[in-house]
Amino acid sequence: MESYAHYKGTRFACYIGYIVQGIVNNLSPLFFVIFQKNFGISYGMISSLILLNFVTQILVDIFCVKYVDRIGYRAAAVIAHVCGTVGLLGLGLFPKLLPLPFLGLALSTIICAIGGGMIEVIISPIIDSLPSDAKDAKMSLLHSFYCWGQVGVVLVTTLLVRLLGEELWWVLPLLWALVPLYNIFQFVRVPLRPTVSPEEKIPLKSLCRSKIFLLSMVLMLCAGASELAMSQWSSLFAEKALGVPKVLGDLLGPCLFAVFMGIGRTIYGLFGAKMNLHRVLLFTAALCVFCYLGASLFPVPLLALFCCALCGFSISLMWPGVLSNTAAIFPKGGTAMFGILAVCGDLGCSVGPAITGAVSSVISSLQGDQVGLKTGMLTAVFFPLLLILCLLLLKRVQKQEK
Repeated sequence: MESYAHYKGTRFACYIGYIVQGIVNNLSPLFFVIFQKNFGISYGMISSLILLNFVTQILVDIFCVKYVDRIGYRAAAVIAHVCGTVGLLGLGLFPKLLPLPFLGLALSTIICAIGGGMIEVIISPIIDSLPSDAKDAKMSLLHSFYCWGQVGVVLVTTLLVRLLGEELWWVLPLLWALVPLYNIFQFVRVPLRPTVSPEEKIPLKSLCRSKIFLLSMVLMLCAGASELAMSQWSSLFAEKALGVPKVLGDLLGPCLFAVFMGIGRTIYGLFGAKMNLHRVLLFTAALCVFCYLGASLFPVPLLALFCCALCGFSISLMWPGVLSNTAAIFPKGGTAMFGILAVCGDLGCSVGPAITGAVSSVISSLQGDQVGLKTGMLTAVFFPLLLILCLLLLKRVQKQEK
């Protein structure tokens, strides 16, 4: 067996890849208020940018399910990071260069989403293919780097906006583009191992006939929706609904959200072998319900903001936990399995924030921003409730199939 140390550079490149995904998914929402002020972007337009991001990722996920094995994982990883680099450069430059700023934002969103979607599909099976005695722990640790990427982008961007001024916001995406640019050269040279061969893979039709896999697909949808409804809207929610200053709101809202999410994933990465994953997922889903209710209904702004942050811990194990559980049940699922689960997760990532934004937009037009955003956030509690139901059904189905 090849040594663990031989693939140290590969793991490092994969970790940076998830940091890149944290950047491309979370940088733009930090500028939503600035986009409103400078470009006249409405809540509906903001919601459409979020939806466009994850619809593009879904289409890329579907593409990768069919073609990534033909392209090769190395080429796909390089292409993904090229798109991340160009998309971030475009976020800073396109709105100023194109006649319609919203068109520039939409174009950069699409390019970033292509890179993010490819990263989501290919990095997990690359890590899963590497020699390891604890693949589920390594998977959780991998996904924790998404959180640390989100923490970094929120913290550094918020502080630099404060220091440089909102008028120079466009410089920051150009600086963040250096991260995927660096990782292009990493993936050009690091060693990769072959993933599950086409002959060994479970056919996609067989996977889709399994009740366990179908429930896993719904769980991934709920995980994505529960995470992104809070992550994408917490900055604007803190400022407009809770009346918290932007810097304080970003640091105690989306930044602390990502810190808690990273802590949860790192804890599981270190001690997951000693935990009952099903029970932990049930507990964290119940905690997620509490967090959405608290953020929407608590009258004290700091308590509501703390619920926004604590939501990060509550959703931390949902995505990697479902991936690890499904990969353990279907070890020969291959790219198709990871791709389909990524499609479902990204579908949730688009549906959750989109529904939150749509409800917020409708209610805001009738009763103002504060009531509208709180109502939109309250609507999102549906997803962790559905996740709890699916977890209970999954346990029953697993007992039946035994």
